[in-house]
Parts: sequence; C-alpha cells; structure tokens
Amino acid sequence: MCNHYANDPEIQAELSTWREYIGWSLKAPLPDFDRDVWPKRQALVVRSVDGERIPDAMSWGVPITLPGKREGTTVTKRVTNVRNLSSPFWRSMLAKPAQRCLVPFTRFAEPKPNAGREEVWFRVSAAPVAAFAGIWRPSDEGDVFAFLTCEPNPLVAPIHPKAMPVILQPEDYQRWLDGDDATELAQPFPSQLMEIVT
Repeated sequence: MCNHYANDPEIQAELSTWREYIGWSLKAPLPDFDRDVWPKRQALVVRSVDGERIPDAMSWGVPITLPGKREGTTVTKRVTNVRNLSSPFWRSMLAKPAQRCLVPFTRFAEPKPNAGREEVWFRVSAAPVAAFAGIWRPSDEGDVFAFLTCEPNPLVAPIHPKAMPVILQPEDYQRWLDGDDATELAQPFPSQLMEIVT
C-alpha cells in the first residue's frame, strides 16, 4: 500500500497556485504541511465548507481502536489507505460529502519488490500536482484523513499488485467533494497518463 508520497519542494510554486490548477478560488492561504509525507505527518488537503474550497493541514492516518492480544486491552491502528468501501465505518464517511477531501501530491511511492526499503515513484505525467480521493474526520488527535485505494493499473501492478491510490481526474474533483454518491470514482487511473520517476 502507498504509505509515502511527496509534494516536492521544487513544485512549491505549483502548490501555491493550485487554485488555478483546480479552477476554484481558494481564499485562505495554504497552511503549513510536510512536503515528504509519511503516516502521522501533517499533509495538505482541500475540503468543501459551505461551498468554498478550503485548504487545510491534517494528520495522515485515521486512528481505529481494536482489541489487543491480551484480554481487556486495546491497540490503536492508523489506517492510511481505504480499500473496503463497503465497511460500515468507511461507508458512513463516504456518504457525507462534507467528509471527503482532495489530497494533492506530486508523486507517490510503492515499495520495490524484494529490495528492502527501496521505493518506486510514480506521478501523473502532465500534471505538476494531482489529487487522491480522500476522506477525513475529527479525532481526539485533531483532524485526520486517509485516501481510497483500488485495483492497480498496468503501470503500478508489477510493483504493487494489490492496490494503488485512487487518483482523480480534475473534472471529477467537484463530484468527489460534493456529489451524493461518488464511490464509483474509485477506479484505477489510466496508466498511459502516468510515469515512473527517479
């Protein structure tokens, strides 16, 4: 699963003008966020509030409390990637447009098979900034988010055959943020529009 992505410093100018990229007026300034994003780090998201597109910083990973190995104990797991869209926990969030968000990125990584910590990086070829389909919620630790995953496309599958992040086409941003049922957007992004980067 994708547990590492980036908003590269050299693309910072593009992030600052992402309002033009998505075609909406982002009135608030961009908040502080990590450029090299790992679970639990603060990342940039865009959400809809009263019809306005608001940039925000949230922690990556939705905490879920599960029973521990010993009786009467619990363990908190942070879910960064959402695959089971029929789960009641995620379904309740997906059903509310106010809990959906766009997660901008310049590139994302998948672990290279049998290569230790080595990663393979992917990006959308023609877009300096693209967006994952995200969902967010308040938590005791502040606002947190995760993004959806789906079957991998032919470019990602040889590296990570189980899943890839759901990358939205720009024309689907508004539907993701405001549509009544946007789960059918959880489809593999066309591989011909992506590339492997070093």
